[in-house]
Amino acid sequence: MSDYLRELFSLDGRRALVTGGSSGIGYAMAEAIGRAGAEVVIVARRQAALDQSLEALRRHGVTASAISADLGDREAVRRVCDEAGPIDILVNDAANNIRKPMAELTPDDYEQTIAVNLTAPYLLGQHFGPRMAERGWGRIINVGSQQTISAFGDSGVYGAAKAALAGLTRSQAEAWSRHGVSVNTVIPGFVLTPLTAPAQAIPGRTEQLAARHMVGRNGVPADFAGAAVFLASDACAFVTGQSLFVDGGFAVH
Repeated sequence: MSDYLRELFSLDGRRALVTGGSSGIGYAMAEAIGRAGAEVVIVARRQAALDQSLEALRRHGVTASAISADLGDREAVRRVCDEAGPIDILVNDAANNIRKPMAELTPDDYEQTIAVNLTAPYLLGQHFGPRMAERGWGRIINVGSQQTISAFGDSGVYGAAKAALAGLTRSQAEAWSRHGVSVNTVIPGFVLTPLTAPAQAIPGRTEQLAARHMVGRNGVPADFAGAAVFLASDACAFVTGQSLFVDGGFAVH
């Protein structure tokens, strides 16, 4: 890397917390941020998946650790805040999506979905955001969805939570950007990850969605590496409160 690119994009000396970091987009972002120089802490529920991801990160030379936690539990979120230590870069990728017809959703479905997709990013932001602002530098990257802006495929409570997450991004940017904290939302297209496995299992659905992307294919986690490094770096100092569509043109038509 040239000195110029290093000045723009190096994350040397930074520490990142990535929720949902054991698989899919979360892992891809954790790896990219780590390979750009940051120390990485990944959070997910299953210890076995965390262990595998840690091995993969370390093979790439990333200094990494893990916290096993269910972010639908507020006490677990508080424990993550306590155990993570000082964080410069917060990536909120952990998600759940209960796909049912709207009329069949239960109050428990609502509570579970809001807890993971909206309340956890809010609580983590409330903990780390002011501390970033006090130090004069920070990055928060919230991962949204096409349901942030449109409805399809039994969006249900998930769609409401992801739309609210974009609003949370704007509120966090308003609060902390003047103190050197950039806050943005990433909007994926249809990405082949464990979270989208139910949709992938519907015959013909994957092909149909691939055709809807202007690039002619569905997304894969590696498509988010560049966006993660940009949004986490000094290059992003004047970009805040925005939604960055990493979606192969899915939302354009």
